[in-house]
Amino acid sequence: MLVDEEIRDRDIAKKNQKPSDNVITTALVESWCNSVRENGKISAVRSLLKAFRIACHYGDDGGGDASAKYTIMSSSVFNKVMLFVLSEMDGILRNVLGLPAYGGKKETVNDLLHTKKWMNYHHLAKSYLGNALYVLNQMTDTQMISFTLRRLKFSSVLLVAFPALLRKYIKVALHFWSTGEGVLPLVAFFFLRDICIRIGSDCLDDCFKGIYKAYVLNCHFVNAVKLQYIQFRANCVIELLGVDLPTAYQHAFVFIRQLGMILRDAITMKTKDSFRKVYEWKFMNCLELWTGAICTYSSEADLRPLAYPLTQIISGVARLVPTARYIPLRLRCVRMLNRIAASTGTFIPVSMLLLDMLEMKELDRPPTGGVGKAIDLRAELKVNKSTLKTRAFQEACVFSVVEELAEHLAQWSYSVAFFELSFIPAARLRSFCKTTKVERFRKQMRELIRWIEANSKFTNEKRMSVTFLPNDPAAASFLEDEKKSGASPLSQYVATLREVARQRSDSLTESSVLVGEHSSVFRNKIPESDEDDDDDDAANEKGAVVFSSSWLPGGTPEAKPSKKEKKKKKRKAEHQEELASDEDVVEDLILSSDEDESLDDSSSDEDESPKPLPSKPQSNKQKRPTDLSKKKSLLKKSKTKSSASDSASKGNVDSAKPTPSKQHRKKQNAPANLSKMDLPSHAKKSKKRKISN
Repeated sequence: MLVDEEIRDRDIAKKNQKPSDNVITTALVESWCNSVRENGKISAVRSLLKAFRIACHYGDDGGGDASAKYTIMSSSVFNKVMLFVLSEMDGILRNVLGLPAYGGKKETVNDLLHTKKWMNYHHLAKSYLGNALYVLNQMTDTQMISFTLRRLKFSSVLLVAFPALLRKYIKVALHFWSTGEGVLPLVAFFFLRDICIRIGSDCLDDCFKGIYKAYVLNCHFVNAVKLQYIQFRANCVIELLGVDLPTAYQHAFVFIRQLGMILRDAITMKTKDSFRKVYEWKFMNCLELWTGAICTYSSEADLRPLAYPLTQIISGVARLVPTARYIPLRLRCVRMLNRIAASTGTFIPVSMLLLDMLEMKELDRPPTGGVGKAIDLRAELKVNKSTLKTRAFQEACVFSVVEELAEHLAQWSYSVAFFELSFIPAARLRSFCKTTKVERFRKQMRELIRWIEANSKFTNEKRMSVTFLPNDPAAASFLEDEKKSGASPLSQYVATLREVARQRSDSLTESSVLVGEHSSVFRNKIPESDEDDDDDDAANEKGAVVFSSSWLPGGTPEAKPSKKEKKKKKRKAEHQEELASDEDVVEDLILSSDEDESLDDSSSDEDESPKPLPSKPQSNKQKRPTDLSKKKSLLKKSKTKSSASDSASKGNVDSAKPTPSKQHRKKQNAPANLSKMDLPSHAKKSKKRKISN
């Protein structure tokens, strides 16, 4: 042990004997920064990049190598080096290499590769980009990664000269886009998009394939909250495809063909595994992605030819398993077909898919499973058998069918052939009104039929004065002015249906219970960047906050709360617990409905209603019996007094007794007063006989 201590002391002495010139101080960094800003000295730039390399590799196994010229000992020096290099190095390198002050394309860098400046100073750019990539892989804080990617985006055009670094940067950005939280996915997407715009064909294939694979990996499971994030990532993919549509067509054709092959295997093999590959969230989200891409670029000639094969695939998916349990999936397919038809201006026979759902026995009969819970069909692909029999599911399905059918017919409400297009749907809706046993559905269908008939009358009156033939190109301009103003009856009806659907979705979103302060928060907006990248001063201030010294190994710890603050927090927590114990607790949850008869008649409603929650904590439960016993004794003493005082005491007992829930009222009638509990059983029977007589 003594020998070990002597060796340790010698090592410490050797370290202390090193000259202080090797240690990077704040004054030394300040001198380098001033010399670079004022004179633009290359030696100061090299020193800063060496310090940047040491900062990026701080804490590594080889970080304390004796061969290194400089070492960083202070966390403030680390912060200053990182902030200055990430904020200023792009402009310094552009000035040294002779590039434009901002932006640039692949051609400008390719022209620079054969110049003398590039041969002398290209190692500075490689050192900056390589060390920044290394520190990106080591970071774990979201704000630090976002700030670093924002600053590196300005120097992304220099990656043309370093293909190996370019591929690594694409891989890192895709990883942050697919797994990041907060604003990081948006920052990573902007970085990828900037690379695709400035570099072009050298990275388009890698970016398109990589972002599609990352999207597929993130859309396996869907709920109401994750649906927003999946839609955000789909929008990112669609936006990236718009950078180069001819290249995007080649990739989209291959990926849509893969979806078609999966559907073909399911149709030919007809096994559970093959059906499961189609009827899953991953497959449906891919269809949603390509539907959005075709609808976004429908005016372009590049992706428009893919609308027909995609429509055939979606129609095949909707008809693959025609059962009521997959009604949410079929409605999802119908929405995609309506979007394609509206964006491309082509007729797609959607009405048959919707009308076939109305003829299913689960929607034609009154519900036998009670009211049930409210269901969001946009977040479901398949429902269980118990949900099929509930009233909430039937109402959601019928309303969605009416909404989508009205959307489909409203797209052609200005067509000269609207009467012929709407004849068969109107006839089948009338037959549904005759066969259905649910009066609510009958009212909805009659209302839709009235609007269809009003629109047929609207178009027939206009086409009475038409002189062109049906195959004349002039038929396409029929009711063009009315279409721009939205004057058709069906268009007005669809506007009201959309408002009702929006209110229903908002009610489903807002009805969720929040447990705690920040629990189950539903984001309605895509996170956006707080500040513009062009504002360098704001970026530096933000970076100063982001690059805190706590990231450094052995850095100064963050300020801890004082003892007084801890005591205040404890007192607040205890006070909140006392308030929570004194508050009333909801004992039962009863679903309200438009028709009270269905609740009273169906016994299955009572079975499916949620169980009552525990009424109070144990401390409150122990207090109640003593209070009741005291009041019983007061009642016994008050029997000798007058009737007025007796009635007053009874009223006090009634106010003290907790009110039972509605279910308990149905199952057993609780006594009105506690004094009635003292009556003998034969007195109760005599009272019942008198009432019956």
